[in-house]
Amino acid sequence: MKVLITGGAGFIGSHLAERLVHDGHSVAVLDDLSTGRPENLAALHGRNDFSFTEGTILDAGLVDQMVSQADVIFHLAAAVGVKLIMDEPSRSILTNINGTENVLRAAIPGRKLTFVASTSEVYGKATKFPFSEDDDLTIGATRNLRWSYACAKTLDEFLTLAYVREVGLPAVILRFFNTTGPRQTGRYGMVLPNFVQNALKDEPLLVHGTGEQSRCFGHVKDVVEALVRLMATPDAQGQVFNVANDQEVTIRALAEQVIAATGSQSEIRLVPYSDVYPQGFEDMARRLPDVSKLERAIGFRPRRPLSEIIADVVAEKRALMGVSA
Repeated sequence: MKVLITGGAGFIGSHLAERLVHDGHSVAVLDDLSTGRPENLAALHGRNDFSFTEGTILDAGLVDQMVSQADVIFHLAAAVGVKLIMDEPSRSILTNINGTENVLRAAIPGRKLTFVASTSEVYGKATKFPFSEDDDLTIGATRNLRWSYACAKTLDEFLTLAYVREVGLPAVILRFFNTTGPRQTGRYGMVLPNFVQNALKDEPLLVHGTGEQSRCFGHVKDVVEALVRLMATPDAQGQVFNVANDQEVTIRALAEQVIAATGSQSEIRLVPYSDVYPQGFEDMARRLPDVSKLERAIGFRPRRPLSEIIADVVAEKRALMGVSA
């Protein structure tokens, strides 16, 4: 099949592109390179079954053209990362809403199978654990701009499901939790690559707040496996899925594991949120997904242990930094 990946030069998108080409599909990538990197796709350059177009999902004409040539669309392009969202909230809102609208409208005429990336952020301040796809959502006050991303992605979900109901668009919503692994950068606040990079330089690992906030980290290869299986599962259409590992770890414990894995002399330093983010930031103490719906649908769930995820990130960062084990 011909597959279009918006945001395909990014972290998840580039891994997905490689997997789909390996599986025999033809892949086209659209990316504005604002957060993605050409080197993420280096292994695919020059292949007849791969093409790259530098451009934005806000260009409706370009999106129409590329969607018309595809059988399946993975819409992963978005303004992501807590730091970017806090620094440029308007960019997050406009890119995530208008860009998704362009992709969905382009997919309607040919009823193209469309996967729309959402996020665990939509659960907001919910206190019912674990988070399941049909739970009510609890978003914080508008003065806390951190919630602008969650609201934009919630609107993306509503719009997608509206087109599913109104015109029969075959679409699937993917609620990603903390996906990590090789190629992820810490540029926009992603915690694990930042921890590993600092640990390899014996610099302090900066843990925000108390460090007792917990997250679940999934390996990008497990996430890609889930996406490939969903693509081959017609019953998934019209559904929302948590795509995540469900093994919790506190951020302080994550830092401790990174230090142990790297043999680092780094210290852990607690930093108040106010020293890192502008006014209008609010964090969640816990984010735990229920992934039973995903497993029922595709017979698979992300399970790679945190130790393997850390090891893969450490190996990549060591290679990039020229640091021996």
